[in-house]
Amino acid sequence: QVQLVVSGGGLVQAGGSLRLSCAASRSDFSPAAMGWYRQAPGKQRDLVAGITRGGTTNYADSVKGRFTISRDNAHNTVYLQMNSLKPEDTAVYYCAAELRGNKLTSPNYWGQGTQVTVSS
Repeated sequence: QVQLVVSGGGLVQAGGSLRLSCAASRSDFSPAAMGWYRQAPGKQRDLVAGITRGGTTNYADSVKGRFTISRDNAHNTVYLQMNSLKPEDTAVYYCAAELRGNKLTSPNYWGQGTQVTVSS
């Protein structure tokens, strides 16, 4: 069984930066796509950013130009660098992985959520 272990998150002022990391617990785990979702209170869980094994990325419009997703295939780790954070970025962020396909659509694996809070 594979676990996605998330680190990072926390409280930051608007305009600040945070970095999230997500590492798979098995070295032979090589999903086609990995990425990040987020869920704010009372809202649905939405895709923030995804990245394929080959490095193709996609972002939600609301984070383009501010967030950067990257992936270290050798260590089965995906990162989310979040800059110029806004209060509306406040949410629980979840790491996700999908075994097949060319982008995150229906993840097979989820990491634990990490709270990101941006104060105004």
